[in-house]
Amino acid sequence: MIDEFQELQNINSSFFSHLQNIWDNCKDNSKINFIACGSVYSMMIKIFEGAKEPLFGRATAKIHLKPFTPSVCKEILKDFNPQYTNEDLLCLYMLSGGVAKYIFLLMESGSITHTKMINYVTGISSPFLIDGKDLLISEIGKDYGIYFSILSLISSGMTVQSEIDSIIQKNTGSYLSNLNKTFNVIKPVRPIFSKPESRNVRWQITDSYLRFYFRFIYSNQNLIELGQYDLLKKLILHDYKTFTGKTLEQYFTEKINEEMHLTSIGGWWDKKSQNEIDIVAVNELDKTCHIFEVKRNAKKIDYKALEEKINALRSNVPGFEINMKGLSMDDM
Repeated sequence: MIDEFQELQNINSSFFSHLQNIWDNCKDNSKINFIACGSVYSMMIKIFEGAKEPLFGRATAKIHLKPFTPSVCKEILKDFNPQYTNEDLLCLYMLSGGVAKYIFLLMESGSITHTKMINYVTGISSPFLIDGKDLLISEIGKDYGIYFSILSLISSGMTVQSEIDSIIQKNTGSYLSNLNKTFNVIKPVRPIFSKPESRNVRWQITDSYLRFYFRFIYSNQNLIELGQYDLLKKLILHDYKTFTGKTLEQYFTEKINEEMHLTSIGGWWDKKSQNEIDIVAVNELDKTCHIFEVKRNAKKIDYKALEEKINALRSNVPGFEINMKGLSMDDM
């Protein structure tokens, strides 16, 4: 097993060609299970899937390591803090998205409540202040300026290309495509039931920590440079409830997908974005469609308005049994 396999390119540029020759000549007569691990997504894809690369077609199996599911995140937090609150769980999910590295950093530092987590993240020696930049520079390279600006805009709620273009003042289509297909940092989100080629697209940062990093850390680099860590923490707490509203929606999407038998799940909105539903979970086999409205506070769920949105959606699911439910912090 070789970890950070892509770094061998920097050590010896001919290594992969040598490995190709050895593997092709010896694999049939050798009892070897060769495992190559790497954290730079774009490089690992290039090494094993680039048609002109020496190791193209040699991999017999590929694993894209996924984050822990919500149920596992709950189990880990409970091990460290049996009296955890749902606010603690939501904060853990906001900062980690289930990624083992970030959960490990928080739990091992004793950051087992949401207050302690925010204190740790905004501390002078916090790896959360620099990991986002270091991680993406290893992927994107030194010409990261426009890419980082785009990610900052997406994290602040500007998820449509036309909005991003107007701020960046150039066509960002190629940058968005690279962030999606080459670097796997963002993904296009279309309304459920829409066609794959639909232009009704919103962009979403795939990693919860990176979404947090670009919303609060990257956009406030001046505070870090000035050593104003307390002020950074105040800014995070000021927008915390608004920001975690979207995080809660992502949490429940993962939770529902984990617990239910579904053929598709996602959000829905019409072309004019006048009607929008947080989560639509569909099972085409038994013709059921589950509609969920997500709010931090259960009292703010407007079921009458949700019924009106469902009426706008019905034409997409003829003959389906439709169930409606509100989800809040109480349901985590």
